[in-house]
Amino acid sequence: MCLPVLPSSPNAGLAMGSDSWQILPMTPKNVILIDHPLIQHKLTLMRKKQTSVAKFRRLLREIAMLLAYEVTRDLKLTHVKIETPIMTIPHAPVLEGKKIVVVSILRAGQGFLDGMLQLIPSARVGHIGLYRDPKTLVAVEYYFKVPKDIQKRDCLLVDPMLATGNSAVAAVDRLKEVGCKSIKFVCLLAAPEGIARLHEEHPEVPIYTTAVDKKLNDHGYIVPGLGDAGDRLFGTK
Repeated sequence: MCLPVLPSSPNAGLAMGSDSWQILPMTPKNVILIDHPLIQHKLTLMRKKQTSVAKFRRLLREIAMLLAYEVTRDLKLTHVKIETPIMTIPHAPVLEGKKIVVVSILRAGQGFLDGMLQLIPSARVGHIGLYRDPKTLVAVEYYFKVPKDIQKRDCLLVDPMLATGNSAVAAVDRLKEVGCKSIKFVCLLAAPEGIARLHEEHPEVPIYTTAVDKKLNDHGYIVPGLGDAGDRLFGTK
């Protein structure tokens, strides 16, 4: 079971105050804030509207790799006998062998894949195509392809933004339909509304995020956020 983790960095309260634009997730259950200084620095660079497409893409890849390190922290180890050039080690730690699948919510989730696969290159990859209806904000599926043995794998479901939570809920619904039992949701930014929506439907799914921003605006965008992650990642706006 994944337990909630509170911010541990000495920098963890910097955004609080009368003009606060962030909410630190110290009360939502099963929300894990990754507040490493390198991640927070890179996230600030991504938020800046002047950041180029190439730089935005690179920063997302770098943060994804750092997030992969954190979200795999609870992988189980076993021990094997090995020979070093100097001596025999009878109980050297190695991964127990639990398989991982990284499932990307298209299209912006693609920006996570390269970084995560750098750290866990043997992971399988799945894709869920969802777009948000601009009028209703409801998630509409147009593509679904995951490994056939996904029910035997730990799933890292990735999408840069947890805004309304509708896409995340739809994606988790589909993964459960095909037998997936172990799911972690990994994002860059989350809004309180998205956290509440996902945990209303799937309270057991832990949310890993680098920040919880203040709110959603009338168009369903995270405030202050970083804009449309897909458009900034692919240069389509």
